[in-house]
Amino acid sequence: MEFFNELTQTILNGVAIGCIYGMVALGFVLIYKSTEVINFAQGELLMLGAFISYSLITQLHLSYWTALVITILAMGIVGAILERVVLRSLVGEPTYAIVIVTIGISYFIRSVVSMVPGWGTDTYGFRTPFTDKFLRWGDVVISYEYLSIVVLAFVLIAVVFVFFGYSRMGTAMRATSQNQLAAVYMGISVTRVFSLTWTIAAALGGIGGILLAPITFVHMNMGFIGLKAVPAAVLGGFTSPPGAIVGGLIIGITESLAGVYLEEGWKDIAAWIILIAVLIIRPQGLFGIQEKKKV
Repeated sequence: MEFFNELTQTILNGVAIGCIYGMVALGFVLIYKSTEVINFAQGELLMLGAFISYSLITQLHLSYWTALVITILAMGIVGAILERVVLRSLVGEPTYAIVIVTIGISYFIRSVVSMVPGWGTDTYGFRTPFTDKFLRWGDVVISYEYLSIVVLAFVLIAVVFVFFGYSRMGTAMRATSQNQLAAVYMGISVTRVFSLTWTIAAALGGIGGILLAPITFVHMNMGFIGLKAVPAAVLGGFTSPPGAIVGGLIIGITESLAGVYLEEGWKDIAAWIILIAVLIIRPQGLFGIQEKKKV
């Protein structure tokens, strides 16, 4: 019975972390579907969102919910600026060149964070309305912090999917991801779609940061945690938004189980072992579609 309780608690913790991975992975997928570029700055966007929320809550003394809304808006603006100032000028350039630019953006964000007074290289934390609150289910003790992550993540993910499925701009984004040239002929502003895609992806990264911060604390290396969403995106299929969420949950649960039942160190490499296995067995991912191109 004790093993079952421990297993249940471990899986629930993994689901919470997996929801964050899934949200960040969704940002990877959205940008890849629209531009065929992997945004390696997504992890640093998560880190930046965490630092912004930290300042809003601890330095400006705003409420957690106000900080959450402002962080989402601020990160959306950051994403739009990056697309407009840096990436739009690279349209038509080789994909590898744009990928290298996203790596450069990630280092730029890290440098900026290290120079901001009150941020730097130290580790910080902040309290939320759910800190030090627990739900008891028999002998299983579940932190409200983790439960809040699951609930908030699924609500925000649902909003994103409703936007893509039922809004006019969401339809335009889906059309652009299928065929950019056809979208242009139909009168869709592809540049506007690209801008909105980066806005949403950056906002998702920021949300991941504010949700993850109370668990891992706020520090500059959070970007490396965000990069664990890459295996989640690959596992689900880099062209499948639902697959990104499922992939995130699988990675989160696997990491949590490895951290409890395997030797120290396995937790950090579990996601990458899954990534390698998936690339060998099913390169298109669990929900991805294998594309064949004639040469």
